Amino acid sequence: MNAEPAFTPPCGPITGWRDGDVVRATGVPYATAGRFQPPVRAADWATEFAATELAPACPQGPVPFLDDILGTRFGELPGSEDCQRLSITLPADLNDGERLPVMVWLHGGSYTSGSGDLAIFDPKALVAETRVIVVSVTYRLGLFGYLATGTGRPANLGLLDQLEAFRWVQRNIGAFGGDPGRVTAFGQSAGGDAVAHLMATEEAPSLFQRAIIQSAPLGIARGREKMNIAMGIAAEAVTEDTPALDVVAVEERVSQVARKFGLLAAMPFGTQYGHAPLPPESGIEAAWNTAAPGIEILIGHTSEEARLFLPRSPLMSRLARVPVLGTAVVKAISWAVTEAVYGRSARRFAKRHSQAGGTAYSYVLHWGAPGNFYGAAHTIDLPLLFGDKRTWAAAGLLTGASWDDINAQGRALRAVWARFAYGDGLGSRGEIPGAFRYRSV
Repeated sequence: MNAEPAFTPPCGPITGWRDGDVVRATGVPYATAGRFQPPVRAADWATEFAATELAPACPQGPVPFLDDILGTRFGELPGSEDCQRLSITLPADLNDGERLPVMVWLHGGSYTSGSGDLAIFDPKALVAETRVIVVSVTYRLGLFGYLATGTGRPANLGLLDQLEAFRWVQRNIGAFGGDPGRVTAFGQSAGGDAVAHLMATEEAPSLFQRAIIQSAPLGIARGREKMNIAMGIAAEAVTEDTPALDVVAVEERVSQVARKFGLLAAMPFGTQYGHAPLPPESGIEAAWNTAAPGIEILIGHTSEEARLFLPRSPLMSRLARVPVLGTAVVKAISWAVTEAVYGRSARRFAKRHSQAGGTAYSYVLHWGAPGNFYGAAHTIDLPLLFGDKRTWAAAGLLTGASWDDINAQGRALRAVWARFAYGDGLGSRGEIPGAFRYRSV
């Protein structure tokens, strides 16, 4: 390929950039929207679009504890409300006429933080090793994307953004060597929750044929209406004209309102049933069942999800220091919370999907850095799938593990994800010894 790879998708001509083993086209607009407005497809263009800048992040506040654990730094990407952009990463040695499976990544971050183009989500290794194309999506978050108010402000705007991104992929990915008939939606945490809820939309089976749902907090997805109403009242002060940084400040106060709703407040912002494009809560199972025959799923969680959040509790920190007994108590609490928020609901989702005529695989990831308090905590899948030694160097999550070990487990996990995306089937069960196991449901 020449120094500036050129593509001619229906949306308009695009030039990307070469980056070692991969080619990238970054920051491509897939939709536009006014504040608190549903997205509309980005207008096509006739002149060359230089896809050489990373997508900006939706405006958001700092999350210092996550920066320590993941080695990220606040403000890594500029913030902009005009964030409906996606980035495409493909193998540099693509052959003419080659058609590769496409994996569309939806990042996590409790629907309030994160961005598709953060360095820790760099799909370069996944793309280069397994010959897939990865599309990383940036979408609206927090008050900009995920809260209805009594005065008619819509909910689920971030979810509607994601639907536009999948429509963009269907229409345009062929020009990048992607196969629109082999698209896998995959996401972690809030991103996994989004993938699950996109599956409840009528259009889903025509937009993606497979879904990988990683550590989705489906155990706290229901029964949120009262909390949403209380949050919506607290958010009424925000208008179309409130400066973006002030909106982010109000978002923090709105989150506080959720505190009295117990475990649900672990992720106050999120998808809302009964608002477009989702059915009412009473109809969600039926909507998922309708989609099941058309979408194959791989769903699961880490064995110690809750360990990511335990150090934030002063009580947990004190307990952890109690000799012998402390360790056992922390382990028991971690297991109980992991099961309540992630484990039971993931297994239930897989079982229901299978009974409704779909193909489902259920997994547990149990690898952790040796001797590290976090163990197989929430987000441990991220360094195994994405990024490199440099991007993860400062991550507290990985202290105690060598990059050789991380990369060996990662290479094996990336191969499983790609095999699923290729549509080759995963057999009745499989494992990565000491790290990961799955079974057909």
